Amino acid sequence: MGVRVSSANSLTVEDLGSAAQRDRRKRILDATIALASQGGFDAVQMRAVAERADVALGTLYRYFPSKIHLLVSALQREFERTELALRDRPIEGDTTAERVITVLKRTTRGMQSDPKLTEALTRAFMFADSSVAAEIHQVGMLLTAMLTRAMYPTGHDEVTEEDVQVARVIGDVWLSALVGWVTGRTNAAETGQQIEVAVKLLLRD
Repeated sequence: MGVRVSSANSLTVEDLGSAAQRDRRKRILDATIALASQGGFDAVQMRAVAERADVALGTLYRYFPSKIHLLVSALQREFERTELALRDRPIEGDTTAERVITVLKRTTRGMQSDPKLTEALTRAFMFADSSVAAEIHQVGMLLTAMLTRAMYPTGHDEVTEEDVQVARVIGDVWLSALVGWVTGRTNAAETGQQIEVAVKLLLRD
């Protein structure tokens, strides 16, 4: 199946000292996302990723100790892209809740537009154990940063520890709603409704 459990962490961009190493990591993640977009979770096999990225299988395992590490790191990169895209556009909404809902709906639509990729990334997030804690933490930090920026679009000076905790809870609800969509328990409209209800309950302006 290509799933291998390891106590090691993925090599992050900060771990890589040379441009060649960073390019190799990028090629690996590009290959992972391409394979997942074509065939979902099962299509991402370590040997197939290595061949597509033109790296040795042993090299791939040094960068990413397992398929789950690989896919959660790909999820992190997708969130980084989303965060950059959101920075370039004003966030619509007159209230905190409306702005957060806007960000989450925009992110959800983007992920639902590539259902096989979303299925792969979400399943990896569901399957991740303590060995993938560092990668999961990075995903959570990115999601929290996106949400707190929506809460206070003019700057971060006002963000409190309570705001961060609320953002984390909203992020957990959103990921849970995404799992429901991926597993066929809810449709796109129901997913959006769940998110909207949760945000309005947690953020009463």
